[in-house]
Amino acid sequence: MKKTVDIESYLPPLLKREHIARIEDNLLLVGDRRKYPWELTHVACRTVDDIAKAIRDMVTQGGGPLQVAMTTLRFVARQIQHGELPDKPNVFIEVANTLKATRPTNTTMARTLQELVAEIGQWYVCDGMRDVHSDDLVGYVDQIIDRKEASFDADYDMMSDIGSHLIPDGTGILTTCFAEHTFLLSLAKATQEGKRFTVYVPETRPYLQGARLTAPSLQAMGLEVFVITDGMGAHFMETSEIGIYMSAADLVTMDGTVVNKVGTLANAICARHYHIPYHVFAMSPDPTKATRDDIVMEERDGNEVLRCGSAPTTLATLKGRYPAFDIIRNEFVEGIITPKGWYKPSEIGKAYRT
Repeated sequence: MKKTVDIESYLPPLLKREHIARIEDNLLLVGDRRKYPWELTHVACRTVDDIAKAIRDMVTQGGGPLQVAMTTLRFVARQIQHGELPDKPNVFIEVANTLKATRPTNTTMARTLQELVAEIGQWYVCDGMRDVHSDDLVGYVDQIIDRKEASFDADYDMMSDIGSHLIPDGTGILTTCFAEHTFLLSLAKATQEGKRFTVYVPETRPYLQGARLTAPSLQAMGLEVFVITDGMGAHFMETSEIGIYMSAADLVTMDGTVVNKVGTLANAICARHYHIPYHVFAMSPDPTKATRDDIVMEERDGNEVLRCGSAPTTLATLKGRYPAFDIIRNEFVEGIITPKGWYKPSEIGKAYRT
């Protein structure tokens, strides 16, 4: 059996758990990715509503809300223990529902919360559960979350093994937005294998996740990286400086349709035109979503594209549109890397449909 590596030792500071979410005293601290890389700071949340607002306000993004949600369950158990919330199963159910509503397109957080809350619910319905765990709800919930985090680490490890093998030596790699653990671990392992490569990172308007999160993380890992604008991917494919395209997926349906940050589709179309393989890291293809018709697509406030950070980029009298995600048809995808292995998009349904 393959021994799981120490994931945290490979990761840049931004992706270490303590900087994504942690509990201090009666607060849950959420890493503020809006201020990175200039500051590695946190937003202090006293309630679940504060945490939900932080997710909606893009304090944390990408895979961050999933870790925040799991830490929130630990936080709520402590609030129950301290008498700040009632010791009832509906409390965890309501917390899960509140967090699920913050980001409707990416369903991984919602499905993980559903699984965890069902397990936590055994505390309230199974005779003798409290006696077995010495009436320690916090310890019980922590054990459940610890196991889930270890499971995710094992998935990151296995998926990055696949990702590293797919990266050719001497190539240029294009990514979109912030693909986080699996992509960065793939690059770290490819480097250990002696491969040399350059990563091209589009800035990812309007929140600049590529420029602010991905590129500084890669630099912190000692990798060669160029920040490019969102429209430059095609240029570097045409000049043969990019040989592989890799991104995360916010959602994968059972017909192999991929959903990811807006801008992913344009790069996928260009990659297909230039015969460049596009590989997607998908932690959790959703067996409840058969096709694109089942996807809830998030469109954010159009005013967000009229500024860069706090600086306006155009007249305040203009209107903007901000579809947060792209739908990428399966024909544009070479392969999907999952915890179960690498699949052609057409094979995902067979692997994941229940």
